[in-house]
Amino acid sequence: MATSDPDSGIDMYLGSGGAPEGVLAAAALQSIGGQMQGQLLFRNDDEIGRARKLGIEDLDRIYGLDDLASGDVIFCATGVTDGAMLQGVRRSPGVLETHSIVMRSITGTVREVITKHNSERKTVFDD
Repeated sequence: MATSDPDSGIDMYLGSGGAPEGVLAAAALQSIGGQMQGQLLFRNDDEIGRARKLGIEDLDRIYGLDDLASGDVIFCATGVTDGAMLQGVRRSPGVLETHSIVMRSITGTVREVITKHNSERKTVFDD
């Protein structure tokens, strides 16, 4: 996402990673006006077979942003550890503070949400 921020000093990102992470990045970039291309990289014949079972015929295809995330896309993330985009969870007595971001492609809105969770109250997960 840093490549879409003119103040980041980052113009291009090159790398490899998982397909789900590529789709998540595409969803965020659709919302903030970025671009990306991706290509599936196969490590073995088993992965090629799995791709074929999913209906992927062109194993060398280069996917564009709209191939990876199209329509009215919503991207949401909450930091667990500190990163370039989000702060990680902060702890203080009785409070956990989280930093989240919510983006919507159709409107181009980006919302940052700081939430203070009262760690002394019962949650829906407590039994």
